Amino acid sequence: MTVTTDPGDPGDPGDRGHLAARARLLADPDPARTGRERRAALARLTDDWLTGLYRAAGAPAGTALVAVGGYGRGALSPRSDLDVLLLHDGPLAPEVAERIWYPVWDSGVALDHAVRTPDGARKVAAADLRAGLGLLDARHLAGDARLTADLRTRVLADWRAAAPDRLPELRALGRARAERHGELSFLLEPDLKEARGGLRDLVALDAVAASWLADAPRDGLDAAATTLADVRDALHLTTGRATDRLTLQDQDQVAERLGLPDADTLLRQVYRAARTVAYASDVTWRAVDRVLAARSRRGRPFRMTRRAAPAERRPLAEGVVEQDGEAVLARAARPAADPVLPLRAAAAAAQAGLPVGHATVRRLAAETGPLPVPWPDEARDRLVGLLGAGEACLPVWEALDAEGLIGRLLPDWEQVRCRPQRNAVHRWTVDRHLIETAVRAAALTRRTGRPDLLLVAALLHDLGKGRPGDHSETGELIVRELAVRMGFDKPDTDTLALLVRHHLTLVDTATRRDPDDPATADLIAGIVGNRTHLELLHALTEADATATGPAAWSAWRASLVDQLVARTAARLTGSPPAADDGPGDDAPGADGPTVEQERLAVEAARTGGPALALRAELAADGTESVGVELTLAVPDRPGLLGTVAGVLALHRLTVRKAGLRELDPVGTGPVLLLGWTVAAEYGDVPEAARLRADLRRALDGSLDVTRRLAERDAAAPRRPGIRTPPPVVAVAPGTASRSATVLEVRAHDAPGLLHRIGRALDTAGVRVRTAHVSTLGAEAVDAFYLTAEDGRPLAPERAQQVARAVQDALGTG
Repeated sequence: MTVTTDPGDPGDPGDRGHLAARARLLADPDPARTGRERRAALARLTDDWLTGLYRAAGAPAGTALVAVGGYGRGALSPRSDLDVLLLHDGPLAPEVAERIWYPVWDSGVALDHAVRTPDGARKVAAADLRAGLGLLDARHLAGDARLTADLRTRVLADWRAAAPDRLPELRALGRARAERHGELSFLLEPDLKEARGGLRDLVALDAVAASWLADAPRDGLDAAATTLADVRDALHLTTGRATDRLTLQDQDQVAERLGLPDADTLLRQVYRAARTVAYASDVTWRAVDRVLAARSRRGRPFRMTRRAAPAERRPLAEGVVEQDGEAVLARAARPAADPVLPLRAAAAAAQAGLPVGHATVRRLAAETGPLPVPWPDEARDRLVGLLGAGEACLPVWEALDAEGLIGRLLPDWEQVRCRPQRNAVHRWTVDRHLIETAVRAAALTRRTGRPDLLLVAALLHDLGKGRPGDHSETGELIVRELAVRMGFDKPDTDTLALLVRHHLTLVDTATRRDPDDPATADLIAGIVGNRTHLELLHALTEADATATGPAAWSAWRASLVDQLVARTAARLTGSPPAADDGPGDDAPGADGPTVEQERLAVEAARTGGPALALRAELAADGTESVGVELTLAVPDRPGLLGTVAGVLALHRLTVRKAGLRELDPVGTGPVLLLGWTVAAEYGDVPEAARLRADLRRALDGSLDVTRRLAERDAAAPRRPGIRTPPPVVAVAPGTASRSATVLEVRAHDAPGLLHRIGRALDTAGVRVRTAHVSTLGAEAVDAFYLTAEDGRPLAPERAQQVARAVQDALGTG
């Protein structure tokens, strides 16, 4: 189909013919004449019309008619403004411009026009960023083509020369727009142009590319731009207005015009496109920051041909390093042989408060194979570490999601990805609500002894949405299958299923049942069964509600839930704790020492020095090393726990779990037997001989562990870091142990954490009879069984003093 204008009578330069041809084009039902093709055809039709007007106006030599902005890009939506510039390099009578503009005004088409000299246009571009952006897309329509080409060349040169100053200004404009209009990916009535991830951001990305300082990742970007433009076209045709806001009342008609089944499908397409644009923007602006920072450090103009010095690379985890403010793969990393690497890189980045480099995420997506089923222990641990980073998790999660890695890890994720929630209470799509719930749960991890289960339940609790039936019941079935896939044992799987099934139960019961009726607390007690489940459900309830939106959680609701939880806890008093509530009096090593442990204890007792053994700890199937078991026997002495933990920290060994017990193998005095499961932060675990030598030096005082750790911390680079909940140190109820005082410590894991706890206990003058140390993701959950020098439990006041001393040693996190 060819669109032509009707020249009309001699006094009409085709205005009526243009409008008729425009109407026919917009009404054409042929699918081949919609979308990108229609926008280009509409631009060509308008080009012909304006060229005719320019000629009919009698424009003299030395003038040119130029399309700028969106029209300059050669694509027009049905109700788009016409951005046009009349250039002249000599005298120009005012009536010439009026002969061009008046017919456009009379036609009803919106017009944004200007009459300027080339130098005047450049001055306006230098003073007005928006005008400058429009001129970057200048396209010749009629008149002196040399004039247009010269202006375009000079404007581009000006833009590139001023890019170090203009790009930060452009970024600030984008942030201001996002503050005003929100994120397109999560709005029920989004502004397709102004919201973050919308059409304005696409213009900004093109402007960055024109500066030659950086370019956006192009995969999927053209398709996203086409989707947003197609929806805007359909919105213009549906409403008959030049609007960019996709209101609820128009969504069904817009979806129908685009051949989509319903408005939810429309919104999911819009959200996916917006996320692609937003992610590309994040990647691009980080690249701009790196270039500008490097230019500032050199203190001289940027040159594309200058060979930059290689950036410093600092280890973060095995196969992962920090470079230029991002987490990237180490040179020796082999993604194809390391299926846990995506989660390890993500957790390391989030815990350091860094984004993951775009090239790194793409390489991980392209080369890393699927995780074995069930997952290795490390994979589960790294997922918990990623979620436990709180706010720092969000950009990392979005990067993995953008490259399809989340859907690969969690097959049911695609069902909720970009799924809108048509409820005024909800501020996020389903998938974003899930990760936001995990972020809020990360701030509540001190309220439970199983932060790993809290974080995973937060991530998965709404996976049943978008499927038939009650989403809590459907979600329970999904999570049971997924938990087994992730390698959780049956008790933990049952706990996760309970949390997902009942994640709304506390709020519903607290707000709909009589709180003073004993049957209300009995109902909840019957559901949760034990205190651990009650703590988890309480924290999940708060995280879910606060992640939903302001209307979902209030002081009134919080108080009702708190009261219900307190009454239920009273009902559960005296009930047996869950299997994971903590160690008993005989922990660790309830089955007694092994032959190897006894041998080491005898050796330590006879030599008076440390005896140790290292061996790989295998997964349940015996095929994979999940850490190193370090068994250490040392004659008991003051300061032992803190000293040993400090030596491990010096060797960059992270403690995943540990146990401590007391033996007297030859009747000459107590020997402390410490069983540790450790892993290297990166690289290999040191040889036993090196560890033994450093332990001897630390024990005899020739190695000042505390000073060495402080020196290393002072020399370490300052990273952004993340905000974590403050440590919690508490004395467990007297029922926790009959023969010792149990001190519970919940804190964010960090190098030297156990060393600081041990030193505080040593300074307090108490004996650590046994200990149970667990690291769940990036959270430490430790229990220390303490006695006074006479071997008896601590007096209550003394126990509280020790707890305060440990709290002071750990600070506020």
